[in-house]
Amino acid sequence: MKVMVIVKATAESEAGIMPSPELMNAMGAFNEELVKAGIMLAGEGLKPSSKGARVHFDGASRTVIDGPFAETKELAAGFWLWQVRSLDEAIEWVKRCPNPMPGASDIEIRPLYEEADFAEWDPQCEWREKEAKLRQQIEAGQAG
Repeated sequence: MKVMVIVKATAESEAGIMPSPELMNAMGAFNEELVKAGIMLAGEGLKPSSKGARVHFDGASRTVIDGPFAETKELAAGFWLWQVRSLDEAIEWVKRCPNPMPGASDIEIRPLYEEADFAEWDPQCEWREKEAKLRQQIEAGQAG
């Protein structure tokens, strides 16, 4: 199963305070463990929400809202994409992670939908076939 592991933002990360060299080294070592174990598929830190934007949808209407965003506890500061056997395995890996922030912090783990989750919704596999073609294009580095 694939999971997204989301490092939740803090007041410090939203202020753009960079991690200490010690924390960067510890996270680098943890990432190396994940790669060696065949777990890590991707991972990145995110700039503060003041550097981003949101697009609000309401029917056909689109409204752009520039950051920063008020609810820090609802924001992400970084993420990993992992391939694991179970949610329990992901939890065990997260428990081994260095604290990603100088103070208290949270890491959220969310399973991704997989092809099998759509079997009842798309019994003829039409959507899955289109999705497979798109993934092949992405892997080949083609946008269209």
